[in-house]
Amino acid sequence: MEKRVLNQTEKKGISLQDLLLTAVLLAAGAVLKLIVGSFINLFGMKPNFIIAMYCMAIVLIRPKVYYSLIIGIIAGAICQFLPGTAGLNFASEAAGALAMGLLIFIPAKTVGAKVGLAAVNTFISTVISGGLYTVLLFVVIKSDPSAMAAYVPIVLGTATLNAIIVAALYVPLMKALKKPLIEEEKAE
Repeated sequence: MEKRVLNQTEKKGISLQDLLLTAVLLAAGAVLKLIVGSFINLFGMKPNFIIAMYCMAIVLIRPKVYYSLIIGIIAGAICQFLPGTAGLNFASEAAGALAMGLLIFIPAKTVGAKVGLAAVNTFISTVISGGLYTVLLFVVIKSDPSAMAAYVPIVLGTATLNAIIVAALYVPLMKALKKPLIEEEKAE
């Protein structure tokens, strides 16, 4: 009897390696946010290492969409231990991870396109997460909605920095995990 190997799109669940990789990346994101985040501050914009790391995890393991949502909820739970407004991160990180989980299925054929796509997807996911966080924050503190405009450059700057981080880490992490940078097309 011939054994059939499942390809990436036919995966039944997350492997132990995927779980460990996600846990390590989220932990690294939390530590980096605590330690390095305050040192890297360009005009109020600094990378959100937790968002960058869950985007990186989703890019690397390419889970089913609902697993991406779970990763976002876990990231939101981690954020509860960091300075910020309690509870808002559950929704914002879940939305950002869900967006990333949907965006990873856009096909790319070259390594450069994959790196660029990972960066663009991270940018979009960070804007969704940061934008939702900002809206929720202003709803909670009942502030003037026009004041939200001041947060737009901060969210966009953070998204840009996160995209740069993911683009810089994509190829080295794929090589370290011994994953193919480009899937070969199967002749049928």
